[in-house]
Amino acid sequence: MPTARTFTQLRAACAALAIVCLALPAAAFETAAKAAYVVDMGTGTVLLSKNADQPLPPASMSKLMTLYVTFEAIRDGRLSLDEKLPVSRHAMSYGGSTMFLDTTDRVSVEDLLRGIIVLSGNDACAVIAEALSPDGTEAGFARFMTTRAQQMGMTNSTFANSNGWPAENHRMSMRDLALVSRHIIADFPQFYPMFAETEFAFDGRAPQNTQNRNPLLNLGIGADGLKTGHTQAAGYGLVGSAKQDDRRVLFVLSGLTTAQARAEESEAIVNWAFRQFAENTLVTAGTDVAQAEVWMGDAATVGLVTGADLTMLLPVLGGDQIKAEVIYTGPLQAPIAAGTQVAELVVAPEGMPETRVPLLAGADVARGGFVTRLQTVSGLLLKRLQQGPEGAL
Repeated sequence: MPTARTFTQLRAACAALAIVCLALPAAAFETAAKAAYVVDMGTGTVLLSKNADQPLPPASMSKLMTLYVTFEAIRDGRLSLDEKLPVSRHAMSYGGSTMFLDTTDRVSVEDLLRGIIVLSGNDACAVIAEALSPDGTEAGFARFMTTRAQQMGMTNSTFANSNGWPAENHRMSMRDLALVSRHIIADFPQFYPMFAETEFAFDGRAPQNTQNRNPLLNLGIGADGLKTGHTQAAGYGLVGSAKQDDRRVLFVLSGLTTAQARAEESEAIVNWAFRQFAENTLVTAGTDVAQAEVWMGDAATVGLVTGADLTMLLPVLGGDQIKAEVIYTGPLQAPIAAGTQVAELVVAPEGMPETRVPLLAGADVARGGFVTRLQTVSGLLLKRLQQGPEGAL
């Protein structure tokens, strides 16, 4: 994608989006969390964004990245669910929430996964980290995770360990936590049901740590994941997801002061996200949202379209206008193939964060012939002459 410094901006009239006039309640959710991010998975509509791109201590919520990398290893055949892994002194040394593993144990990958998901086992993370690390150390695994996160688009994440143990350079943003959660749900549906399990009594050795800490799982509101977190620096946080009918909402909270506050805020956000918004189709696939100028093509402009119907969540009560802006680096250089992403549509309903949608070229634009190129250059030169010295490059 082009950088902001090179963007040519094109204002798109909301009328062109064929948006039904609904008046917004603009009841933006006033969260007590220090940082938060709420997104509807089906439409990609961002419902709430507060300090969403700020790298913060993620506590145990960063275990989601360890889990994703582990799921990839199982999928690729580098690890198997029934494989039993040894426990090192380093893994055993972790305090906090653990499976109470020791160096006499060899634990199956499946048990370790549940130990991480349900029990938030710091030791279980370290066992898997050492097994998958390029150099056999947890630090090496953390470096690998950082690289993998960057590849996945998590630009505000760096890892110092596998489990969220407090460390100066162990950080994730709320948006990044939502991104890895979305990947877990979409890429590994065979493992996702583990996140809804409320209890795991690993061989009976730790009766004080058998319950899932997710406060939403038994409330009947569709909650089925994903991970709690708490340290003194991070406060209380939760990466949560809930599904009602065909809609799934994903949310991340961090920096709450108590476990009770986390539980109440999380339930309130789920209820708000499902009750206060409804789906609306703003643009149908193939319909021109705007025209982009083309340089040296056999057509002067090309239509910009969405690849699929653009459906967003909008507040159920009334609305004024929806701000929309088409952004692209222009003029576009011919030749252009239909279906190529060449622009971005930024949609910002009143009182809600913006949502960005790729825009595609609606048609092929071939490179113009000699006459076309000559006319284009001549027109540019004439324009500069008319502008005078101030307009010259």
